[in-house]
Amino acid sequence: MDYSRTVRAAAVQISPVLFSRDGTTEKVLQAIASSAKEGAQLVIFPETFIPYYPYFSFVQPPVLMGKEHMRLYEEAVTVPGPVSDAVSRAARSYEIVVVLGVNERDNGSLYNSQLIFDADGTLLLKRRKITPTYHERMVWGQGDGSGLRVLDTAVGKLGALACWEHYNPLARFALMAQHEQIHCAQFPGSLVGQIFTDQIEVTIRHHALESGCFVVNATGWLSPEQVGQITSDEKLQRVLSGGCNTAIIGPEGNHLCTPITEGEGIAIADLDFSLITKRKRMMDSVGHYSRPDLLQLRVNLDAQTVMEVADGIQATDETIDPYLQPTTYSLPPIT
Repeated sequence: MDYSRTVRAAAVQISPVLFSRDGTTEKVLQAIASSAKEGAQLVIFPETFIPYYPYFSFVQPPVLMGKEHMRLYEEAVTVPGPVSDAVSRAARSYEIVVVLGVNERDNGSLYNSQLIFDADGTLLLKRRKITPTYHERMVWGQGDGSGLRVLDTAVGKLGALACWEHYNPLARFALMAQHEQIHCAQFPGSLVGQIFTDQIEVTIRHHALESGCFVVNATGWLSPEQVGQITSDEKLQRVLSGGCNTAIIGPEGNHLCTPITEGEGIAIADLDFSLITKRKRMMDSVGHYSRPDLLQLRVNLDAQTVMEVADGIQATDETIDPYLQPTTYSLPPIT
């Protein structure tokens, strides 16, 4: 592996266009172009950013959230489909690696999915959050171990987890054991207040220290007007604020640029890979500091399916969702 390179990374904190897959996709394409203009070779977006994070599920009881749940189905992303095609074209046109969070629709189910595009536009991985958190279990299905993979990309060895997956130490260790150099983290933002901002800070800095890699983290942001669109209850509106911490962390646990905790913006920093060696010289959790004779991780990286044909080959369904209308997105200019 090359530890002599430097990569410029961008973490995007923007608000979605609520209730609009197309509107939010256009904002993603504009942010990719803006990041590329700044020389970024890697750009990270927040958790399930297209079309939007299901904030409604946090403030509405299940018996009342049917309408909003159905609206999310209507605006969700199928993969492959027009959204992934547009982001693929942008990645290829701007020669930039893109990590994007989407609400993925797979026939009758929704998933919290992370899409990783290489700089040539190839969709390298579609991974699903292995266990939705708390209220999210009313919205999304579960992922499997096939997404716990570190990828060889144009910017190095890259892994990704979403939100409280970072509280699953074995999931993180699965990526660490594959020697990730850049870890891409995604959180929803605009949730729970300052305590969530503080928790994100601890989480991403600890992973950088423990894994000896860079962590690029993106959170979303809601304007006060958007919070009012989600709920008119002022008490509930208070829990849909704060909780933003878009940041880039070095292998020694330090911030490489000023984090963004409010409003829209793009955090940009240069990742000097020699710092990985500097950190791991002292403590390599999956190398000289490990004790595999005492402690090992056993992980199932196979994709799961509800049906197998008789000869043991897994059945797959690559059909496009018939409810998704064809859409063409134009790429914004880089200047």
